[in-house]
Amino acid sequence: MNLPRVLLLTDRSQLPAGRDLVGTVAACVDAGLDAVVLRELDLPEDQRQRLARALGAAGVAVLSARTRLDGVAGVHLATAQARPDEGPPLPHGRSCHDDAEIRTAVSGGASYLTISPVAASASKPGYGPALGLPGLRRAVTLAGHVPVFALGGVDEQNAADLRNAGAHGVAVMGAVMRADDPGGAFRRISQAVR
Repeated sequence: MNLPRVLLLTDRSQLPAGRDLVGTVAACVDAGLDAVVLRELDLPEDQRQRLARALGAAGVAVLSARTRLDGVAGVHLATAQARPDEGPPLPHGRSCHDDAEIRTAVSGGASYLTISPVAASASKPGYGPALGLPGLRRAVTLAGHVPVFALGGVDEQNAADLRNAGAHGVAVMGAVMRADDPGGAFRRISQAVR
């Protein structure tokens, strides 16, 4: 799997009134988005499947959170979640929050991992404590050859520092989902991590 420098995670609950998820992701595709993690875990699987198809039609590789959907490029799993065993193997990422979870993800063959929260997050206030740059550096060291995406509180102000701390890239949700100009917000974050 060719990993981008920026993964976008979806959360339609953070969209401003009148904006839809597919349009938001399409604006980011126009700004250079290559891969999106489709969350929306509150929806029934048939609705998530339709969303995955619509996002794919917008020109982006779709990674499905927690469950395998038809036509996706990969799955993004919770820390201790078993890999889906139906169909041919897909690249998979893992959500990690501490050393033990990183070791488990690496030994389990994860294609990449997210480490969070690296900073205070408006999407999940009170979640943490934030790992900061020292925690991110430690995660990158522990992950070894497995690419690490910094997640949680990522925005255009800290993205370059996170990349310079050794992260392969950043995973962003709220800073793009809540933005008045999601394509512009994505573009600025993407430029910061080149």
